[in-house]
Amino acid sequence: MRRIILTLALIPFGVLTPVLELGVTHVVNPDWPGHARLHEVWQLLTNSSLAMLCLWLIWCSRQLRLPALIAFIISLGFLAAYSLSPLYGGTMRHSDGSEIAVGGINIAVAMMLVTTIAIGAVLASTFRAPRDGPNSVRR
Repeated sequence: MRRIILTLALIPFGVLTPVLELGVTHVVNPDWPGHARLHEVWQLLTNSSLAMLCLWLIWCSRQLRLPALIAFIISLGFLAAYSLSPLYGGTMRHSDGSEIAVGGINIAVAMMLVTTIAIGAVLASTFRAPRDGPNSVRR
């Protein structure tokens, strides 16, 4: 069950974010400087590649702790960037002022909060569960 939870938790930053940010609101936004676009594509490729590595570790190498730690760092990094955004002028609003929110809560922030909690729970469980071997899935 933990492998499935962790696999599902990889979807937001491994698949959804790259798909959503390859459009005119981000990567091909004519208002963005080329340097910002380069960093955005770098971040998208890095996070997607790390998500693929995590999937391999989960399903082929039968590990949980390392992929959970990698995923936790990425998702917590988003929440930290969001929390610190007033310090550097960051925002979840698009260049046109729009924002995808329900009840005043940004959907991406809510999704990453839930994802981070789920990943954190899986990660914590790897420290409590008995180990069958160095590369086994902790049950």
